[in-house]
Amino acid sequence: MIEFIRQFFQPEMSFLHLALVVGLLASPALGVIGTLVVTRRISSIAGAGAHAALGGVGIALFLQRVLLWSWCTATVGAIAGAMAAAIIVGIVSLTAREREDTVIAVVWALGMSLGLLFLDKTPGYVDLQGFLFGNILLVTTNDLWMTLALDAVILIPAILFYNPLLATCFDGTFAVLRGVRTSLFYLVLLILTSLTVVLLINVVGIVLVIALLTLPAAAAGCFTRHLWSMMVCSGILSALFISAGLVLSFCFSLPSGPAIVLVAVLVYVISLLTGSRRRNEGSAAGGN
Repeated sequence: MIEFIRQFFQPEMSFLHLALVVGLLASPALGVIGTLVVTRRISSIAGAGAHAALGGVGIALFLQRVLLWSWCTATVGAIAGAMAAAIIVGIVSLTAREREDTVIAVVWALGMSLGLLFLDKTPGYVDLQGFLFGNILLVTTNDLWMTLALDAVILIPAILFYNPLLATCFDGTFAVLRGVRTSLFYLVLLILTSLTVVLLINVVGIVLVIALLTLPAAAAGCFTRHLWSMMVCSGILSALFISAGLVLSFCFSLPSGPAIVLVAVLVYVISLLTGSRRRNEGSAAGGN
C-alpha cells in the first residue's frame, strides 16, 4: 500500500490518475440507477443491455472499418445497442403477453451473437477481452468527457422524476391509481439503466457489469431504510470499490475489472451477514 501511494504521485502514473477520476465520476450514476434497479428487481435487464451493447459495438466497428464511417465508434455502438435492448424489452413486456424473462433471454442471446459475428468479420485487430472484462486503466480523456456527459444525461432525469420513479419501483398499481404514467417511467428507467451499463463497460466490461451495478446498492440496502439514503450510500460504496479494486490491481498485478468486482462481492457478503445479525438482534430485543 505504501509503495502504491509513493508511485501514485509519479508523473508516469497519469493513466492511473485518469482511471481513478473516471471511476469516481461514474459512481454517482451507479449509486442512483443501481438502487432503482435493485429496488425494481430488474438486474437481469441490465445484463441484457450489456450484451446488446456488445452487439452494438460489433456493428459499429464493422461499419467504421468496412464502410469507413469514422463517426461510428465503439461507444456510439454500445449506447445504441443498450438503448435498443431497453426499448425492446420494455415495449414487449408492456404490450405483449410474453413473459419479461423470456424477452430478456432473447435480447441477451441476440445481442451477444450479433456482436461476436460482426466482430469476427471486422478487419484488423479487435480487443474482445477488453470489451468483455474491461480495463479502466486504458481509459482516455475522451472517456472522461463521455463519462461526464452520460452522468448528466442519467442523473438529471433521475433527480427530476425521482418521485414517479420511486412510485414505479415500489408500487406500480398504487402509482397508476394516483395518475402516474408508470409505463412511461418504466421505459425511462430501462433507458437510464442501459446508459449506466455503457458507463460500466470500460470499468469492468460486459461480463461483470451486473455485479458492479447491483452489488453496491444491495450492500447499501442492508443498512439503509430510505431510497435516497440507499442511493447516496451506494454511490459512496461504488467509489470505494473502484478505488480499492484499482489498488489491488496495481499491487498484485491483477486485471482491474475482476479485482473491483471481487472487492464488491466481499463487502456485500460482509454487509449481508452484518445486516442479518442486526435484524435478528432487533427482533429479539422487540420480542423481549
